[in-house]
Amino acid sequence: MKRIIILLVTVCLLLPKAKAGSANYNFLEQEQLPVSDTTVEDEKKEDALIEEVVKTKTIPGKDKAEYFSQVTRYGFKNLFSKYSYNPSLSYSSQVNPSATGFIQDYMKSHGNYLTKMKGWGQPYFNLIEGILMQYGLPRELKYIAVIESNLSTGATSYKGAGGPWQFMPYTARDYGLVVNGYYDERRDYFKSTHAASRYLLSLYKQLHDWLLVMAAYNGGPGRVYSAIKKSGSRNFWQLQYYLPEESRTYVKRFIATHYIMEGGGGITTMTNQNPGMQIDAGGGANPFDTKPQLTPEELKTTATQTISGKYNSLIIAKNLTMDIIQFNHFNPDFDNMMANNGNYDLRLPQDKMQVFLVNKYTILNECVQVLLADDNISSNQTFYPEVKTTKPAKKKKAK
Repeated sequence: MKRIIILLVTVCLLLPKAKAGSANYNFLEQEQLPVSDTTVEDEKKEDALIEEVVKTKTIPGKDKAEYFSQVTRYGFKNLFSKYSYNPSLSYSSQVNPSATGFIQDYMKSHGNYLTKMKGWGQPYFNLIEGILMQYGLPRELKYIAVIESNLSTGATSYKGAGGPWQFMPYTARDYGLVVNGYYDERRDYFKSTHAASRYLLSLYKQLHDWLLVMAAYNGGPGRVYSAIKKSGSRNFWQLQYYLPEESRTYVKRFIATHYIMEGGGGITTMTNQNPGMQIDAGGGANPFDTKPQLTPEELKTTATQTISGKYNSLIIAKNLTMDIIQFNHFNPDFDNMMANNGNYDLRLPQDKMQVFLVNKYTILNECVQVLLADDNISSNQTFYPEVKTTKPAKKKKAK
């Protein structure tokens, strides 16, 4: 009996030590977590900086952009296991398992179209990424423009939303765009992407989760808050069925689009060498190797100029008032070949070539700004239709 009592006393004395050891182990585990996790971030500072950017409608300085890039990356904590996508690892090992079923179904119906978009959409993706980086936002957000408009500036919804980011007129004005009877800056890729960046920052300030931000982008923050209240959770996968079907499908469309663009060796974030591309003996990229389909009449009126530098096809086309499809018709695979080889035999109609040569260095400077995401993109090259004015009718003199 005495032995049993002694044994019980010994166990009771050792039990607190065991608990203390367990607590110490948990503490060590916590020490290994990232110091800058969202649980320890000063959200008041973060929110104040975002509010300043949104109110002033200005591009944040480098220090603020770097700060935003650190705090906003954790917004994908409910999608990617390591907060952001790592292209060197398999996609299935990183993405939330709850998304895999929808991805497979979406690929069957939209995979071919989105795969083609990897090529022709490259200049758009480059441009959007450059602006998102200026605001310290994740590059993945560029796929919102794919879901909204298929990257089309002419897209218009039956509700009146317009442009690549599908802004309603009142929202566009709130975030710095001009929308009236003469101008519609929702159609301007540069200005609308800046406005979209500010709007996305504003939504992130409220929700601190990119999947919830996308649901709010589609259906409004009010519906997301309602779903949070009803579900008791801020995790998209737990509250999704309290959202309207359109909003939860919208979020999954983003995930599936990202998978199709990136998971299968996408080229929208990092440029890969095209194995079928040939280089001429002098080391320059030869656009004829990609077989442009030019008519004999087009060839007669086409001028060629070898260029080098960090040129972007979308910015060249904008400054020459050329449609990007027309530019790509004359200069197929321009962005990939410039990125891989550093030079290109630019082909343009003769009148457009004259304009390019006159503005060559201004255009290059604008392209470099986008690439470095350093300064505001010059807006003085945006072309608008002329405002038509009518002269008042002359009054007839009384006889």
